[in-house]
Amino acid sequence: MGQTLAEKIISEHAGHAVKAGELVIANVDVCAVQDGTGPLTVQEFKKLGKEKLHNPERTILFIDHASPSPRKELSNTHTVLRDFSKDYGAVLSDVGAGVCHQRLIETFVNPCEILVGADSHTCTSGALGAFATGMGSTDIAVAMALGKTWLKVPQTFKIEVSGKFKPGICSKDLMLHLIGLIGADGATYRALEFTGETIENMPMSERFTLANMAVEAGAKAGLFVADEKTKEYLKAHGREDKFRTLKPDTDAVYERVIKINAEDIKHTVSCPHTVDNTKTVDDIGQVKVDQVFIGTCTNGRIEDLRVVAEILKGKKAHADVRLLICPASKEVYLKALDEGLINIFVEANAAILPPGCGPCVGVHAGTLADGEVCLATQNRNFQGRMGNTKGFIYLSSPYVAAHTALRGYISAQ
Repeated sequence: MGQTLAEKIISEHAGHAVKAGELVIANVDVCAVQDGTGPLTVQEFKKLGKEKLHNPERTILFIDHASPSPRKELSNTHTVLRDFSKDYGAVLSDVGAGVCHQRLIETFVNPCEILVGADSHTCTSGALGAFATGMGSTDIAVAMALGKTWLKVPQTFKIEVSGKFKPGICSKDLMLHLIGLIGADGATYRALEFTGETIENMPMSERFTLANMAVEAGAKAGLFVADEKTKEYLKAHGREDKFRTLKPDTDAVYERVIKINAEDIKHTVSCPHTVDNTKTVDDIGQVKVDQVFIGTCTNGRIEDLRVVAEILKGKKAHADVRLLICPASKEVYLKALDEGLINIFVEANAAILPPGCGPCVGVHAGTLADGEVCLATQNRNFQGRMGNTKGFIYLSSPYVAAHTALRGYISAQ
């Protein structure tokens, strides 16, 4: 019986062939925490009585969710991470460096590795061909101490995508469509393995979006076979020597196979207050917005900003719309500066935020007022997600977000 990609990666790290449903102890390559989950992880690590980290060079502490800190209480939690980094030799990614998931793919994670992070969107790195998954702070503390974790090997859904997207359609539309199709808990504790000609032709930036939002369908991981596009991405980030690939067996056993024709995908949005509450832009009616937020670990990459700049160039955001743009990392920010994208955004009356999570988690800039509507390129629209339970969040692609910023209502043209 053949193995899926998830089973193959976990097998290498468990030291024996594994199958779905099996409980295993696996070696961990990279551990990550952020400023929301990190302080608890530090606390739990110290309870273990360990004097050192198992692999400090690959234990990364990110300050990105409240970056820079807007309150003294959060500043104090940042101090906990900075002090721990100094005391134990862990790597610190401080204010302004960017969102942890973007930083991980840029610098720290390689194909066929296992990454565990105290953040649900750790699955983003699965686009590199790694088994990347989110866990609780205590689990990450144990992995930091021992270099191992325990997990159940997940069943796998094979997501097979064929055909070409229509102009303006991107992987965000595809992912929202998929989540609407199977539901927010439709793939709970499964691995989503993305395949097909559409996926093979898809640039890395689009793959990262799919992997990032796998958890929004409840998935444990979102996985891609590392290929030449992966190799080129690693080369651009100084890690070409880390390239290798594993492929699922032709007789691998999948719990479910979902086939999607890319040509059928339309501009899709998630409506309040769940990600699987999806509609096409054509069907949504005229929804007036107060704020448009472009950024995050889902769609804050340079490729996303280029799409937005092309639409905004020479134009102004609607007078009733606050347009916020937040590059996902310092690397993205510098590229946007070099390419003149930031000039275009500022001239369009956008506010540029420092690299990080920005308004996404509701603890920083961009909190909504009562009754306000925001269209965001982020991955979640739960009630209160952006800091106000009386706000309304819609999710879309950068393409739709840019057009919406100009129109003042949700639009794809």
